[in-house]
Amino acid sequence: MTGRFYGRVALVTGAGSGIGAACATRLAAEGACVGVLDLRAAGAKATAAAIRAHGGTAMALTCDVSDEKQVEEAVGAMVASFGRVDVLHANAAAFGPEVYGRDREIDTLDVGVWDRTMEVNLRGAMLMVKHAVPVMPDGGAIVLMSSVSALVGDTVHAAYGASKSALIGFTRYVATAYGARGIRCNAVAPALVMTPAAQRALTQEQLADKAAERLLPWPCTMDDVASLVTFLASDDSRCVTGQTLVIDSGTLAHRPQHAVQRWRDQQ
Repeated sequence: MTGRFYGRVALVTGAGSGIGAACATRLAAEGACVGVLDLRAAGAKATAAAIRAHGGTAMALTCDVSDEKQVEEAVGAMVASFGRVDVLHANAAAFGPEVYGRDREIDTLDVGVWDRTMEVNLRGAMLMVKHAVPVMPDGGAIVLMSSVSALVGDTVHAAYGASKSALIGFTRYVATAYGARGIRCNAVAPALVMTPAAQRALTQEQLADKAAERLLPWPCTMDDVASLVTFLASDDSRCVTGQTLVIDSGTLAHRPQHAVQRWRDQQ
């Protein structure tokens, strides 16, 4: 197998489905040996099995990224199997109905929802970096998953947005701390990505509103995000570090009021 990541080892969190699975699959297709890490064992095993079925190398890891002992053990398993971690993509997030689904108005927000969001989204990324960097050769790459929710406000999902905002700052600190070793750290900030979960959760009216906010006629797909993540993880971006790259089909590039009205006039 050949590709940009031939001979390299990648660890992807939240890789049991959605964007994480797409990124793990792309890294494997380009030659990486991939650790597929997810809280759900079945999801991690399914992604790893699919990678192997297409000729790639992957191992499934079950881990709660907010638990330091579990993170340490998962990274240790990667080192035992592959010797190191060249690429870390910290994608895991508390995105289920029990956390994200309850992240509503601030004045009624359950503190437990806030805390769990920070534990997974922010502390989870920190713990992955903490334990991956010591086993990462000089010249490695880290890609964190932020969100456009880090860059704009809304009436709901304050915990999620705050955690993703903090990841942007954390990205700069990691890039600064390890730049002398040639280790780069960047973040990706997607808008709505058309994952199966998103398509199930959103109504046709909500999808239409999202479409009206975009400059481009197409939404971001999981493969679009995987392309950006693998670019940032590869030597093609060797001089890019400490940055947050937005991938949103132009959603944040303009003030949407007139675009929304124009879209509605065309219906």
